Amino acid sequence: MRENYDGDFAAAARDFTRARRAAEMERLLARLTGRAIDLISYEAVRKQLHSQRLAPRGLQDVPLEAIIGSVDRYSDFSRSFLPWHDSYKERWARVKMATEDMAGLPPVELYKVGSAYFVKDGHHRISVARHLGSSNIEAYVTEVDTPVPITPELRMEDLVLKGEFVSFLEATCLHEARPEANLEVTAAGSYLQLEEHIAVHRYFMGEKARQEIPFCEAAAHWYDTVYLPVAEAIREYHLLKRFPQRTEADLYLWVSEHRAELQDSLGWEVGIDEAASHLAEEGNPSAEQKLARLGARLLDAVVPDSLESGPPPGRWRENLDDHHTLFRDLLVPISGTEESWQALEQALEVAGRENGFRESGLRENAGRESSSRLRGLHVIAEGKSVGDTAALQARFESTCQKAGFAGQLVIEEGNIARAICERARWADLVILNLAHPPGTQPLAKLSSGFRTLMRRCACPILAVPRQARPLDSALLAYDGSPKAREGLFVAAYLASRWSIPLVVLTVMEGDRQLSETLLQAQNYLQVRKLHATFVDDKGPVGETILRTAHKHNCNLIIVGSYGLSPVVEVVLGSAVDQVLCESTRPVLICR
Repeated sequence: MRENYDGDFAAAARDFTRARRAAEMERLLARLTGRAIDLISYEAVRKQLHSQRLAPRGLQDVPLEAIIGSVDRYSDFSRSFLPWHDSYKERWARVKMATEDMAGLPPVELYKVGSAYFVKDGHHRISVARHLGSSNIEAYVTEVDTPVPITPELRMEDLVLKGEFVSFLEATCLHEARPEANLEVTAAGSYLQLEEHIAVHRYFMGEKARQEIPFCEAAAHWYDTVYLPVAEAIREYHLLKRFPQRTEADLYLWVSEHRAELQDSLGWEVGIDEAASHLAEEGNPSAEQKLARLGARLLDAVVPDSLESGPPPGRWRENLDDHHTLFRDLLVPISGTEESWQALEQALEVAGRENGFRESGLRENAGRESSSRLRGLHVIAEGKSVGDTAALQARFESTCQKAGFAGQLVIEEGNIARAICERARWADLVILNLAHPPGTQPLAKLSSGFRTLMRRCACPILAVPRQARPLDSALLAYDGSPKAREGLFVAAYLASRWSIPLVVLTVMEGDRQLSETLLQAQNYLQVRKLHATFVDDKGPVGETILRTAHKHNCNLIIVGSYGLSPVVEVVLGSAVDQVLCESTRPVLICR
């Protein structure tokens, strides 16, 4: 009998020796990889999480992988419960022998915090069970209340962050008021930033209500009216896929900070959707995107602006959000001359029609809420003197305010055309006075700033040649090209949204047959249940467009931007150039 016992003990002791070797190998690999293999102190977790309430849950079958810490022996075993000390050999071996006995061993005792477990009693039993390849163990479980999620992946360095989370929830009561809210972050100090956001929101709530607002009440209101709209934008632009190691609350702070930086650099209000979209495009670019941007900068340095091809047709629509108006953000360059203010008057006409203000007039709707934003831009050319910019800003903003729209004018120095193109990233439509249309000679075209705009601008351009006009009828010049199809899209929108009559013109030069092209436009509009007058004419394109617009009393001409390569356009000329040079009506150039 004694011989059997000694043999079983010797075998168990050899198993312990193998477990100790595995522990040392695990320690060595941890040093090489930086992976955490220590058990976590239950007391450290309890203190950080401010946990007090205990609830016995009885006997349960617990996954061994979910046991990650200990009450008082977290330095005696590794995270996988391999023994750190040779002095445990005899006890470990006796426990192993007992597991093979018919009587077995009593259940261990565990504390449960979230979905993780901490050992109160039974460390050697768990170590032997792991060594034998068991997946579960019987345990008497006591659950510890915590308002924050704890998982078996918890690391010691995570505890400080978890403690900050608990303090944040205690201060804001959001775990009670909004239990569905997931506000976990990955960076220490972020919860203090969230509390600052709530404090600012609380201040303005108090100013509006003219009374003190409880912090918990302000936190719930902040979550509903500030946090959730940003979270929706984060989901819409798939930012979590772009930044997979971050949480939604992390990205809320990023988008908020990015928005503040953009507003500071641009000088005007930037919407949450715009900030999220820009972060999605610019943040954390891939190697391919970085290479493409480098190539674009190199081309930009050696190719004249007027010879650049610009973005492909339809790209401008990729940045549109789900707002109901196509042209919500209007960029209005103001040179300071009286003629340039006609662009603002035309922009107010567009904004009025987009927001349905035209029935009783703009000025009479000054108190009505509008979704349109007018963003003015005054560029001081390099080497030019700075005039009275404050007067320009005051005139721009007061004109917008009287019409019932939000408007801001920013001032910057540099190349005028380039500055407009860069700012057009933040607009749905550029509206400007056509003081200097493209010339007719190649050299004049190469030096044309407006030609640069048509080539490089990221969104459509509305050119106002003289006086602003009521945009109560439109002519679409359609030839079936990709940019003309963009014009057809816009024309259909205007006919539907603005309820204005539409004329669609196709022009045949020489023996070209465009009946099929005209049929395309007819089918497109019919599917959308829109009526239009269709005109099929012959002759020089530019002259025919101008003549037809005059004949049908169309106050707006819609054309696609340049269709040929930049070099060919400069040499041979363009019908678009002729229309811009000779038209007395606003021209909407689509791309």
